[in-house]
Amino acid sequence: MRMLTARQKVLAENIANADTPGFTPKDIDKKSFYRMLNSTQAARSSRGKMIVTDPRHFSGSGGTSVSNIKLIETPGRETTMNGNSVVLEEQVSELASTRASYDAAIGLYQKSLGLIRMAIKAPGR
Repeated sequence: MRMLTARQKVLAENIANADTPGFTPKDIDKKSFYRMLNSTQAARSSRGKMIVTDPRHFSGSGGTSVSNIKLIETPGRETTMNGNSVVLEEQVSELASTRASYDAAIGLYQKSLGLIRMAIKAPGR
């Protein structure tokens, strides 16, 4: 969800710079995100310990941060006379896709919490 939030911010910046001369839109490098995620999971399984993902957590040995994710330039299919290559339709479409992914992740979290609540409920309640 952090990656999706970061991606939404990047896409919003692209839209905000739609009239900036020479601006090239950017996006999250999904490959670097998945590499970071896989290395974190491998490290977690090899240690068998939980990791801290929030400074308010009590203990652990490091968290997953989206600050390690690279941004890549993703020029649109069209470039204006001033060198700007932001295509608003593409950016809005990517925002909608990101929002749908975020909503799906929230739905999965809510379902899993519901199942956990049902499992810990006393019988007959």
